[in-house]
Amino acid sequence: MAGFEDALLQTFDRAREVQVRTRRPDGSTLALPIWIVTVEGVPYVRSYRAESGAWYRRARQEGRMTLVAGGRALPVSVELEQDEKVNRQVSAAFTAKYGAGGPARAMVSAPVAATTLRVSPAPQ
Repeated sequence: MAGFEDALLQTFDRAREVQVRTRRPDGSTLALPIWIVTVEGVPYVRSYRAESGAWYRRARQEGRMTLVAGGRALPVSVELEQDEKVNRQVSAAFTAKYGAGGPARAMVSAPVAATTLRVSPAPQ
């Protein structure tokens, strides 16, 4: 599967937040800010609210969502990351990018780490 272009990966790396859009049951969408990190050229996101995050539940159910970054709306596929080694690397990337205190501490907690989604370009 093809990955994201280097310029877009750099956008993810530089961005403090990206927006996520998922489709609600009534068909509407709402853009919400989320944090994003990359590990070895692969973007990852987590739900700050762990399993209770509505956007996260919808993305998992549908296997897709839209990220808005660098002025672009990007249809993406998502897959739960279950490799513990990768999850540790993702936690380290969150800490390196966002720090170790405040909200960043929650992003590396076990319940939130269990929501790690690997992000890839949606098939055309």
